[in-house]
Amino acid sequence: MQTYLDFQMKDDVLIVNIVGDLDHHQATQAREEIDRTIEAFKSKHLIMDFSKVEFMDSSGIGVVMGRYNRVKEKGGEILIIGCSKYVKLILEMAGIFTIMGCCESLNEALEKFQFIDEQMEVSGNGK
Repeated sequence: MQTYLDFQMKDDVLIVNIVGDLDHHQATQAREEIDRTIEAFKSKHLIMDFSKVEFMDSSGIGVVMGRYNRVKEKGGEILIIGCSKYVKLILEMAGIFTIMGCCESLNEALEKFQFIDEQMEVSGNGK
């Protein structure tokens, strides 16, 4: 199945809605498109919405890990939302949730980023 990426910006948070499969056939294109969009919008944080992902393999995990490294270089964080039981299990088995969070909704993720940014400003490490 073809993968389609839909992007939204909310403040300094890039939201990527992934539709379709995130496998070895689609990973390179997804990685490149997400990276280009991060750079184009100078986003600090990233939310990856997996609610419309039907299949994911280890290449999809690679896409997530690579974006984690890219966003961390900019002082940001990644949150994952909308995981089916299958996708959540794959990400848990790969240890993804030991380095990034999982939220139930977009609003919860945005609130968490707002809190993170406020804490960074208080500590003097903010924008």
